[in-house]
Formats: sequence, structure tokens, C-alpha cells
Amino acid sequence: MTYRGKFFVVILSTVITFYAFFGVILGWFSAEAQQPINDPGAQIRIFESVLQHIQNDYVDEPDLEKVRAGALRGLAYGLDPYSSYLTADQVEKFKSNASDRKVGIGAEFSQVSSYLYVISVVKDGPADKAGLKGGDVVEYIDAKASRDISLYDAEQMILGDAGSKVKLRILRSRAKPLSIEVTRGKFQDPQAITDVKEGSIGVVKVFSLQKGQGNAIREKITELKDKGVNKIVIDLRNVAGGSIDEAILVSNAFIKDGDLAKVIGRGDKVVKAYSAEPGKQIFEGEVATLINVGTAGAAEVIASSMIDRKRGEVIGERSYGAGTEQELFTLRGGDGFLLTTSKWASSKGVAFLANKRSEAGVKPSIEVKHSNTPEPLEVEDLVDPKKEDEQNPTPTPDKNPKVEKKHQEDIQMKKAIEVLKGKAKAAGA
Repeated sequence: MTYRGKFFVVILSTVITFYAFFGVILGWFSAEAQQPINDPGAQIRIFESVLQHIQNDYVDEPDLEKVRAGALRGLAYGLDPYSSYLTADQVEKFKSNASDRKVGIGAEFSQVSSYLYVISVVKDGPADKAGLKGGDVVEYIDAKASRDISLYDAEQMILGDAGSKVKLRILRSRAKPLSIEVTRGKFQDPQAITDVKEGSIGVVKVFSLQKGQGNAIREKITELKDKGVNKIVIDLRNVAGGSIDEAILVSNAFIKDGDLAKVIGRGDKVVKAYSAEPGKQIFEGEVATLINVGTAGAAEVIASSMIDRKRGEVIGERSYGAGTEQELFTLRGGDGFLLTTSKWASSKGVAFLANKRSEAGVKPSIEVKHSNTPEPLEVEDLVDPKKEDEQNPTPTPDKNPKVEKKHQEDIQMKKAIEVLKGKAKAAGA
């Protein structure tokens, strides 16, 4: 497609999205734009008016197939990062689970300001070994700008054959842009590890909540209990993705009854509710839970259940806010729409995914921020115009290792230990 054609599709998609979801008033369609924003009939008439102007007034003969695809991409963009338009070829691959034959790099992604955003990386996975970090913004995947494609397309580009490489240009807070080459490969989700602090306070560091991890974590909790541990810190920092069923197993280890989480659909209708089973509680002592910006999805189920059921303090930073389920709707032309149809939510029905950062995720009961934790932000703040043409910049080495060492103090863990020892008063964030 020519530059002019791409520019036209982008402009068209933007116009249609604004009309379809925000009712923006433009001179051409002032009458239609006065209709209620969520009136489907009014939005369809606006859409038809745009197409009529394209067909009758556009300077060249339009390729309406490309126009339609561009418009559908724009419609998906106006919803959430996880809804996406799929081409006919992508629909076939999706249905055949073709992606299952590919391998990734061990990272959990979302979108911030249209850019690919790294929520967290798998410990000792390919991305971790290459130097990718949670909070990084991926500006380019190979030569493709991430802001020009959907989250689904970006994730598909990162998948590939084992041993192949993908080059990522990274924007990182308080650092120069850098390029990272990651070798795709198979990796295992690390098992939870334990430690004992201050003599009787156990720590369970969770790395993953993928299938099978729930029972493994419960075994770690039992091992600590057998050692005489009567207080536990469960560390969910940088745990993103995973299964809601595994999260329920972990929550139920500490909470013996009542609701733990919900899946909600349109109109906040409860699609499914998860409740604790009394016989599955294995630890009755005091608990403190650690979360941060890299906590998302299944880990948020655990954190929210601790807060809702008043099962100890949740300490750290507001979590990221994720956890959705999609359904593929095949369209007449063979292409499709991958649409978010439900969200994961707390036992009180508050969804973790939200449009505003201040409403997303789980808010800790005691807020303790690390000074070097990058917040999801407008990525334009990370773009240094003077460095745009640098394709392979290298990070500047730290000239003051003492400062770096100071930053390594785990103030969130320190606070959790203080709370469990009764040395810190619980205070609302």
C-alpha cells in the first residue's frame, strides 16, 4: 500500500472510531452527530455517511476492501487492548491453534498509548536473559512500529520458531533507548521458592500462576507450616497472566469460606463466581501479601481476595489491571473479530481492567512504592526526539555502584515483615 493509501486508512479509521464511540461533531455530519452516542442506529447511519463520501468524493477510486479492514481495526482499537480484528488468514490460524507450534520469549504484554508494554518477564526466560524488564515499552518489533499494530498482531510477531531471533527497540524510564535481540525458545515457569525470616516468618515467592502452580504453591505453604512458621508473606510481585483456577487454589489456602473472585460479563452480570471450600484452607496464621505494577491477572485475584476478606494487609503498589476473556466472531468475508466478552473481578465484582489507571488493578491496603518502579504512563514521555535516529544505542553503565546498591533494598518486603511483627501500624493507602 502506498503512503497515501496508508494515511487514508489511518485517517478513516480514526474518524469512524471517534464517531462510533464518542459522537464527535464534525461539519459533514452535524445532524447525525447529535444522536445519542450509544444509539446503534445513529452510529450505523454515520458509518454509512462516511462510506458514501468516500465512494462519491474521494480523489481516487477507493479500495473498499482495505477501507473495511482499516475501519474494523479502528473499531477494535477503541475498545480495549485485548479486542482485535483478525484477517481471514489469522482466523484460520487461530482456529487451528497454529500459534501453539511457535515459541515466545517469556514476557507478558499489554498496550499503553498504542505501544507494546511489558508488564513482566518470566524469571530466567529468554526475555529476562536478554535484559528485557517489566515497565519497558517496545517501540519496534524488528522493523515494525508497535504503535501501528494491535496487541494481538504484536504478540504474533514475537512468536516464532525456537532458536530464531527477534529484535526489540526499547524505551525505558530514566535510560537511553536501546535495542535488544532475544532468541526465541522454550522455557519453564519457575516453581515458587520459600525462605524464613526473623525466625518464624515464612516467605513464599511466587513466579507464576500457570497450570499446576497452585498446588505446588500450596505444598510450599505446608512445608513452611511444618517448620513451625506461623506468619507468611506471599510475594506476588511481577506475577502476570496465569489461570484464575490456580489463583483460587492459592487464595483458598488462606481463606476458608466465602466468595474469592468473579467473572463478569456485559452489564456487570456475573458469569461465574468462585468460592472458597472450607476443607482446602491449610494456613490460619497471619498473612501479608506483596504486589506491584507487574502484578496482573491471576495474581490480582489472590490480592483482591485478601483485601475483600480482610485476610491481612496487601502491601506495595497498585497492580497493573488485567484479566479478560475473548470470543472469536467470524465475519461474512472470513475475517473475524476477537472481542472481549468478560472480565476477571474481585469477589465484590470490581473488574481489574479499567480505562483509567487510578481505577485499574488492586489498590494495596498499605502503599509502599519503590523509587525505581516505572509506572504505566504516556509513552511519549519516554521518546527523546534527539535519539529517534539511533538504531543501536547502548545503555550508559552505572558510574555509581553505591547508588545502585542502595536501590536494591527491598523496602516492600521490609514493610511486610514489620507489619507481621507488629512494628508497623496498618494504614490505608
